[in-house]
Amino acid sequence: MFSWLGTDDRRKKEPEVFQTVSEGLKKLYKTKLLPLEESYKFHEFHSPALEDADFDNKPMVLLVGQYSTGKTSFIRYLLEQDFPGMRIGPEPTTDSFIAVMHGDTEGVIPGNALVVDPKKPFRKLNAFGNAFLNRFVCAQLPNPVLESISVIDTPGILSGEKQRISRGYDFAAVLEWFAERVDRIILLFDAHKLDISDEFSEVIKALKNHEDKIRVVLNKADQIETQQLMRVYGALMWSLGKIVNTPEVIRVYIGSFWSHPLLIPDNRKLFEAEEQDLFKDIQSLPRNAALRKLNDLIKRARLAKVHAYIISSLKKEMPSVFGKENKKKELIGSLGDIYKRIEREHQISPGDFPNLKKMQDQLQSQDLNKFQPLKPKLLEAVDDMLANDIASLMVLVRQEETQRPNAVVKGGAFDGTLDGPFGHGYGEGAGEGIDEAEWVVARDKPAYDEIFYTLSPVNGKVTGANAKKEMVKSKLPNTVLGKIWKLADIDKDGMLDDEEFALANHLIKVKLEGHELPSDLPAHLVPPSKRKIPE
Repeated sequence: MFSWLGTDDRRKKEPEVFQTVSEGLKKLYKTKLLPLEESYKFHEFHSPALEDADFDNKPMVLLVGQYSTGKTSFIRYLLEQDFPGMRIGPEPTTDSFIAVMHGDTEGVIPGNALVVDPKKPFRKLNAFGNAFLNRFVCAQLPNPVLESISVIDTPGILSGEKQRISRGYDFAAVLEWFAERVDRIILLFDAHKLDISDEFSEVIKALKNHEDKIRVVLNKADQIETQQLMRVYGALMWSLGKIVNTPEVIRVYIGSFWSHPLLIPDNRKLFEAEEQDLFKDIQSLPRNAALRKLNDLIKRARLAKVHAYIISSLKKEMPSVFGKENKKKELIGSLGDIYKRIEREHQISPGDFPNLKKMQDQLQSQDLNKFQPLKPKLLEAVDDMLANDIASLMVLVRQEETQRPNAVVKGGAFDGTLDGPFGHGYGEGAGEGIDEAEWVVARDKPAYDEIFYTLSPVNGKVTGANAKKEMVKSKLPNTVLGKIWKLADIDKDGMLDDEEFALANHLIKVKLEGHELPSDLPAHLVPPSKRKIPE
């Protein structure tokens, strides 16, 4: 059992003991942050209150993209099986939000039933009404991938004002709700149609403040030539740069995430490498889930504090009797100035403030006289949580991570290329010759031997100094050559015989060809005469 203890004597209570990070987060939220949110109507302006399921649920991956970009095919590719309610086609087929989750039996739970289940993290979606709930289902099935993560499939984004109106619910607001609660947001683009529609642009803007969760997939890349692919990639980066306002370049994965044969196989190696990078990113989600929830709670607490300052400032300015409506209009119009004043008085970063235009629109329907004045005790509780409790809970996060070093997503496509000849990089670089009976280095050994005998070997070995003179000709950094020396000097005598020298040159060649060096020497690279040496 792990514990973290509060050190603030002002709290005057027994030290709190938590079994898990989730339990600690739930307790902190309910006792310290929730009272502040309720007092200043945070849930009406920003986000519904969090529930136990929000802290206990598995990591979720949200797929977003225009129609026919391969979102549903991507899920099927990961699971390696169909899921209930799945429809794939070139036209807009997925017209619902589908939460693909683990279940003992296959089945579909409709939205209205889903939002009353306390074990599912979707209860607060009830606020979006029947128009949305009729377009929301949960597909359950027994699949090993879903034992670790859940995937949210979304309707294909269309263009035009008419399409936005015809949905009958606020599509961007629903995505914003999911973005706040998921662990990873994957934006999918079709290599054939990169146009970012009005609605897609609006959706990406709704994901603001969650840029750290966003990854981009340029899908169906096997259908275009290499030269075109370069142009498409550049065009995509340019388009994203105009919408996603981040100083760093957003990560884009290139590939074809479906089980069809590659139409143009020229970039197979690139696609394999990109797929492995994306899979590693998704596989790390369970291990980092507790840290993500902690991070999201801190972001929420900072926003709740700023919101409290804004609401209390508006309350303070409102007259008690006459001229309320005129004053309300004046305050809403000068909200930007109020932001600046709060920023100065409380040393708050401008990035912590909610969107000005959105806040002004929401205030129109509010009775500013019913707002609460500033309550220092509520703010102190949140400050104490951020300063002391969160820091203590971080210790428990690290302990949980070390307890579960192998907590990764398994099954489906994640296991498909893990072992065997179709694993990424199998038979390449340091893996070359892995299945061959003959020592792979022997092919080039005669050329290496010629160099070896020019280095004045003594008793069949060359010294480190003499070997260095030859090895530095590769122009590799000393750190790399040092690693190659450690791998090649198998008997650790500080010298190299002809086999070890040939091995060192083979590893130099591997590195010069752009491959990574192994951390330990693979068994198939050990010289035949050294294979019986005990390790």
